[in-house]
Amino acid sequence: MIQIGLSTSSVYPLPLEQTFALAASIGYDGVEVMVTRDKRTQDPEALRHLSELYGVPILSIHAPVLLLTHFVWGTDPRTKLQRSAELAASVGASSVVVHPPFRWQKDYSTRFMQIVREITADTGVTIGVENMFPWALSGKSVEAYLPGWDVTAFDCDAVTLDFSHAALSGQDARDIVAAVGDRLHHVHLCDGTTSLEDGTVFDEHLLPGRGTQPVAEVLRGLADSGWSGSIVAEVNTRKAKDSPTRVRMLRETLAFAREHTAVQPKGRWKRFRSALAGDR
Repeated sequence: MIQIGLSTSSVYPLPLEQTFALAASIGYDGVEVMVTRDKRTQDPEALRHLSELYGVPILSIHAPVLLLTHFVWGTDPRTKLQRSAELAASVGASSVVVHPPFRWQKDYSTRFMQIVREITADTGVTIGVENMFPWALSGKSVEAYLPGWDVTAFDCDAVTLDFSHAALSGQDARDIVAAVGDRLHHVHLCDGTTSLEDGTVFDEHLLPGRGTQPVAEVLRGLADSGWSGSIVAEVNTRKAKDSPTRVRMLRETLAFAREHTAVQPKGRWKRFRSALAGDR
C-alpha cells in the first residue's frame, strides 16, 4: 500500500511539532523530517517522542544538503549522509532523500554512488537520489551539480522524484519515471509551472494539480502498477495567510494523493513503464 506522508518543509517556518500535529489531525500516514539547524530534527529521541505523542510514524529523513544547512553536522557531505541514514534507522524510517553533490564537493562527487551504496549496506536504509535542475547565473545555465542534476543519467539504485524540480528543469515527470523504472523509490508530491528556459529560477512546490506536470497521471500509474514506495507532500504553504488556510492547502494535497492512488492494482510496474515509453 502506498503511504502518503507530510514533509516538515511543508509546514515551514512553523515549529517541528506542528508537522506531526497537522499530519495526525489531517490524516497523513506519516512524516518526512528535513534535517535543519533545528536541533530537534537531528535528535532521534526528540523525533521518537513526537512520533509517539501524535501517533504518526516517521517515513523518511531528508539529508541536510541545502546551502542553508551547510554547517549542520559539519561540512563533510559523507558524514552528513551517514548521520542521516543512522538517524533514519534509529527512528524507524526506511528512506533517506539526498541531492546530488555540488560541483565543488570534488572528492565526494567522484565517489558519490559508491558512498551511497556503502551507507545503504551499512545501515539498511534506502537512499533515494533526488532529481534536481540546472542553476542560472546572469541568465546563463550553470552546472552546479556533479555528476549532474538529471538522475535519469545516474547509476544509482534508488531515485526520489520531485515534480517541482522536474518542471524547473524542463522535464516531464513521465519521462523521468519511464527512464528510472523500478529504481523509483520515493516521491515528493508537489507541482510546478515554469522552467529555467522560461527565465525563472524559483522552485515553486505548488499544490499538486495547480501546475503543468502530469502529477495525477503519474500517481495513477504508480498505483496501477502495484508500486509500494512512499509519497510525501512537499508543498510551499509559506504564503498561507493564516492557519486555516494552511490546513486547507494540506487537506487538498492529501485528498489529491488519495484520489489518484486509490486505483486497484491491476498490472505490473514494467507494464506502466512500457506504456509511458510507448505514449511519448
